[in-house]
Parts: sequence; C-alpha cells; structure tokens
Amino acid sequence: MRDEIKRSKALEALQEIKKTEEKARRMVNDAREKKASGIIQEAYDQSKEIKEAALKRAREEAEKRKKTIIREATKEAERIKEEAEEEGKALRSRTEKLIKEAVNKVTAGIKDFLEGGSV
Repeated sequence: MRDEIKRSKALEALQEIKKTEEKARRMVNDAREKKASGIIQEAYDQSKEIKEAALKRAREEAEKRKKTIIREATKEAERIKEEAEEEGKALRSRTEKLIKEAVNKVTAGIKDFLEGGSV
C-alpha cells in the first residue's frame, strides 16, 4: 500500500508539474502575443508618422511648384500683354497712315470732280 501511496503522490506531483508547465506555456504564449501586438502597433504608429511626414513634404513641394508655375505664368502673361500692346500701337500707326492716305485720295478725287474733271 505504501508503494501505491508513493505512486499516487508521484503521479499527483507529475500531474501538478504538467499543469504548471502548461500554465507556463500559456503565459509565455500570451506574453509573445502581447509583445507581437505591441510591436505591430508600434510599427503601425511609426508607419503612420512616416506617411504623414511624406505627405507634408509632398504638399510643401507641390505648393512650391505651384508658386513657381504661377510666377512664370504671370511673367509670360505680362510679356504677351506687352507684345500685344506693341503690336496694337504698330497696327494703329499703320491704320492711321492708311486712313490719311485714303482721306487724301478721296479728297483729291472730290476736288478733281468739283473742278470739272472725272474721277
């Protein structure tokens, strides 16, 4: 009977050890999962920060490009405006000259007609 008691106690001790080992394994697995979850969250947070910084830089660069394009377009528009004004002046000058010539021709024709000549 003593042997049975010893076996029984040994068996109970062995079962207790197995339970403790299982509990320890669960604790280790839980800790790993929590650590993995923490690492994943940290990686997500870092990627979010990197993304936000990249977006900020992209916006700043886009704003710089936009200002440059607007500045260049304004200069080009001013140049075109000046060219158009110069062309308008030249056209008015030629038109005035042609109008004067036409008026002189018509006046001369009327004068000839009134003096008895033919047109």
